[in-house]
Amino acid sequence: MPSSSTTVVSKCTVIPPLKPTPAAVKTLKLSVSDLPMLSCHYIQKGVLLPRPPYSSTDLITFLKHSLSLALSHFPALAGRLVTDPTGHVHISCNDAGVEFIHAKAGHLFLRDILTSGDVPEFVKEFFPFDNTISYSGHSRPLAAVQFTELADAVFIGCVVNHAVTDGTSFWHFFNTFAEFCKGAQKISNSPDFYRKTVFNSPAVLKFPAGGPKVTFSGDVPLRERVFHFSREAILKLKQRANSSTSNAAAVNLIEILVSSFQSLSAQLWRSVTRARNLPPSKMTTFRMAVNCRHRLEPRLHPYYFGNAIQSIPTLAPAGELLANDLGWGADLLHKNVVAHGDATVRKGVANWEKDPRLFPLGNFDGASITMGSSPRFPMYNNDFGWGRPLAIRSGKANKFDGKISAFPGREGNGTVDLEVVLAPETMAGLEKDEEFMQYVSEIIMM
Repeated sequence: MPSSSTTVVSKCTVIPPLKPTPAAVKTLKLSVSDLPMLSCHYIQKGVLLPRPPYSSTDLITFLKHSLSLALSHFPALAGRLVTDPTGHVHISCNDAGVEFIHAKAGHLFLRDILTSGDVPEFVKEFFPFDNTISYSGHSRPLAAVQFTELADAVFIGCVVNHAVTDGTSFWHFFNTFAEFCKGAQKISNSPDFYRKTVFNSPAVLKFPAGGPKVTFSGDVPLRERVFHFSREAILKLKQRANSSTSNAAAVNLIEILVSSFQSLSAQLWRSVTRARNLPPSKMTTFRMAVNCRHRLEPRLHPYYFGNAIQSIPTLAPAGELLANDLGWGADLLHKNVVAHGDATVRKGVANWEKDPRLFPLGNFDGASITMGSSPRFPMYNNDFGWGRPLAIRSGKANKFDGKISAFPGREGNGTVDLEVVLAPETMAGLEKDEEFMQYVSEIIMM
């Protein structure tokens, strides 16, 4: 495997075109869903693309211009965080700009990145702002883009402050950036900056002197792999989950069938728990982030800009999870997701207002799994004008033992890629788990 040596060629600041920012978005107050993310790292996601048929000089000009146009529709990302005298944190849409980095790694090839083993460490060099927590947006840009030239491909890494966007808003911005680069004359879907929602709150989140710290250790050894699941494998998992004994009486009631993704999640929960060799009485947790835009009544705009997510924890003793069939665990996940409607979202907001706190990201008891991202995000829509992405990869941000990110498979049609981060000994156990590995297939490049 080649050694890491990505070289930064240049850095600059990109600002929106010189036109007034609408008064409605001059300042955006962080919400109950935004504030807990101030101790999380910036989101780092990127796309591996074919080598473009343009010179580097021309392409970088295209990218900077397109990024500027995208920022004109997402003025918050060109701003900075500001804390007012009352302790409320806002985004000042002051057009301070975002960072653009041009880098080279000419010794790296597609084959080096798309390895069937662990994700190579050098992939993390395709992203700026390593170990940067979102509170740093008071002084640092709220977003950055790194364009890295490889031997036979390019990588575009996008980094955005997690207190400013969730995954939905992140990919909305990234897609818009790509759209403009491809030649779009106007935005397909404008973001919604409306702030009079259930997430808007007078509650103040207090921080220690110097700001918050990340809630997990970034110094422990970890392994990271991307497991690919074909449509056929996913359907087999769903059928198995819904036809197992705990669901036998419900298989004809479509409204209470567990979904494909819940079936896959349950299988991962079982297999990781088994690989960890936990005592039967040890309580395990599968934590899943859910989009609340469509769960509220009335619904938020589907392109509401910001965080509109809550975390759903599902608990089960290790012994009980493994003694029962797949359907048992899948049904637990399913019931929790289905129950997370308007009343539950509002209850979560009210509970946070009584005790404002940062989101406790991490695996504190050695028995937790946290599922982030979503196979529903339009990641492969990021066509900058010379072809769809070949793969999605992420940086170092917010990774710990048990952190899982779900991506759509490149071929679409219900395929899923799981980016799995585990302690080395747990990953070794997962790779030997026949119940899990029977569903894993090689990623087919097209």
